Amino acid sequence: MLIEGVFAAVTTPFYSDERIYFRKIEANIARYSRSLLSGMVVLGSTGEAVALSDEESHEVLRTAAQAATPEKVLIAGVGRESVRSTVELAETAARLQYDAVLVRTPIYYARQMSSAAVLTHFRSVGDRSPLPVLLYNIPQCVPYNIPVEIVAELAQHPNIIGIKDSSGSIERIRALIASTRNAPRRTETVTPVFEAVTARMLKPAASEGEGSTFVSAGKLAGGVALATAPPAAPLKTRTREVGFQVLTGAAPTLLDALESGAAGAVLGFAACAPQACQEVYFAWKDHDLKLAEEKLQRIVRPAQRITGELGISGVKHACDFNGYFGGRARLPLLPLTAEEKSEVEALLAGIRN
Repeated sequence: MLIEGVFAAVTTPFYSDERIYFRKIEANIARYSRSLLSGMVVLGSTGEAVALSDEESHEVLRTAAQAATPEKVLIAGVGRESVRSTVELAETAARLQYDAVLVRTPIYYARQMSSAAVLTHFRSVGDRSPLPVLLYNIPQCVPYNIPVEIVAELAQHPNIIGIKDSSGSIERIRALIASTRNAPRRTETVTPVFEAVTARMLKPAASEGEGSTFVSAGKLAGGVALATAPPAAPLKTRTREVGFQVLTGAAPTLLDALESGAAGAVLGFAACAPQACQEVYFAWKDHDLKLAEEKLQRIVRPAQRITGELGISGVKHACDFNGYFGGRARLPLLPLTAEEKSEVEALLAGIRN
């Protein structure tokens, strides 16, 4: 699977009584689908995945998949505390036609997460997952910073296709790119302009006799012609060679990461300011580094303060302010104070979407 460009790490909105507000998930995903983002990550850290039950997780994944347009790459956060439960959620994501899964290191038995245990966890998930696996390194939340040499070893696995690294260190991003440069390359199906082809784009149309409205000429012989839509034109595709894909999870490192060879970024800040993040990527793609730097500087301080310091509640209020649905985080995460809300709004005054 081609994982390239900017992806929004989306939120999970709740009612005031903390029930999941599925209609708002639908509205958010539909709006992200109209943006120029490459796709969305559902049930990542920004989506408060660790605060949801298994049943809730399944329903969030289902709701998001149904609301997304086929052209957007969908990545499901499936990190759990055991290989078995992680794979079970990955299987749910596959049934819903997600394109890849994002897997973190288990956190509860942190002292037992030796290098051998971490290798075993990710290899076992990679062996059994029906979808390609993206490693997730987020040392701010998980008391384990996956060593670069372990990532390089895991990059040899045929079903582990990349990593989202949220360490915030551009030196680490560069080390990851260098250490995985010789990982096996895969042939991926892409569009004629080398963009990702998702599972939902390849979903076959219903065949005749299975809900199709197309009626062949032979069947109409001697009968009454019906107004039916012709079958959709086949999707035109080509192939592209893809190596191990490194994505940054920190907006301030976006441009340096791209310049160093990263495939893109998965950003919590893109949940509230997708256009501003995407503009950095497009300017870089156009080889206009001066403009890309200017666009980056617009988001550095807001991203640092809102996502890095204020966290989930900061991102959710930023979403509310910028026309997406955020709401409150689930307890025990506390809402922002009135002063913090005003600060967020001031930071986003020039970054509206």
